[in-house]
Amino acid sequence: MKAGIVGLPNVGKSTLFNCLSSAKAQSANFPFCTIEPQIGQVSVPDERLTKLAEIVHPGRIVPAVCDIVDIAGLVKGASKGEGLGNQFLANIRECDAIIHVLRCFDDPNIVHVDGSVDPVRDKEIIDLELQFKDLDTLEQRLKKVEKVARVGGDKAAKIELSVIEAYKEALLQGRSARTVQFETDEEITAAKGLFLLTAKPVLYVCNVDDASASTGNRFTQAVSKAIEGENAEMIIISAQTESDIAELDTYEEKQMFLNDMGLDESGCNRMIKAIYHLLTLQTFITAGEMEVKAWTFRRGWKAPQCAGVIHTDFERGFIRAEVIKYDDYIKYGSEAAVREAGKMAVEGKEYVVQDGDIMHFRFNV
Repeated sequence: MKAGIVGLPNVGKSTLFNCLSSAKAQSANFPFCTIEPQIGQVSVPDERLTKLAEIVHPGRIVPAVCDIVDIAGLVKGASKGEGLGNQFLANIRECDAIIHVLRCFDDPNIVHVDGSVDPVRDKEIIDLELQFKDLDTLEQRLKKVEKVARVGGDKAAKIELSVIEAYKEALLQGRSARTVQFETDEEITAAKGLFLLTAKPVLYVCNVDDASASTGNRFTQAVSKAIEGENAEMIIISAQTESDIAELDTYEEKQMFLNDMGLDESGCNRMIKAIYHLLTLQTFITAGEMEVKAWTFRRGWKAPQCAGVIHTDFERGFIRAEVIKYDDYIKYGSEAAVREAGKMAVEGKEYVVQDGDIMHFRFNV
């Protein structure tokens, strides 16, 4: 999984990136201090791993991870190459999800590229540039598909043409591609094959001042209203607060800081969890003396597909899966006790794996 952090210059992208990852991107009070994309790997927070480790006493704990990319700031005209436009757009295309940072705080000491703070306007600037680029992509594809669909009568081309026309209509109305929903598998496949920028799932991150970290403010209220019906998610974070938390050494110090701010959990943790939810990702767990490890899969996957996440041979030679529910493992205190209580399920190829399932796969190749 790869998520790209985007936004106008000087909205807090690099500060947030530095809080999330061990990679340190330059953060400065001038536009385009980030030019080349910075990539950092982030552990997905999961308290279940720690609790299981207290029972199993493994050699190590291995959380799920995702890649976060700090992408250069975008400006008006990027779709025509303004600023670092073409490079910016190419970097977004490689990401699975977009983390769109919006400045939702006043500070006269921090330059705003457009001279005033207006997160809804800022959002619309980036939306418009991505929509222009998607329209260009559709026009290029339309030239290739239209003749085949109308003259040749190719069924797949006809489906793709209808998908292109639906997307084009939405974009010309100023709506992003993600607002268009398709029903058939053929349409969904054709839509994915277009690789549109505005079809990617988006998490709007409202970067607020410290005082608004737990409550939000008038800016975040405006953003919340602006994204209604967009099929996107939004969270409120103070990048400066997150930066202060990242400087603390111990878990206890961090928790005390969060409590003082009126927060239950750090914004960075909430953000990673929100991205997981946005991408319909879930976690199954393997637990043994060597390690307790989280594995990422897509919601709705069946047992053989999840086995293939560990190794392709596991999927190819899948026989069955032994499944323990997380709550049962915690309740009974060991795998042996779970077995004795009759709470270990033996599942076949049609079992839909659930978030938090503790799995052991049987296979033969």
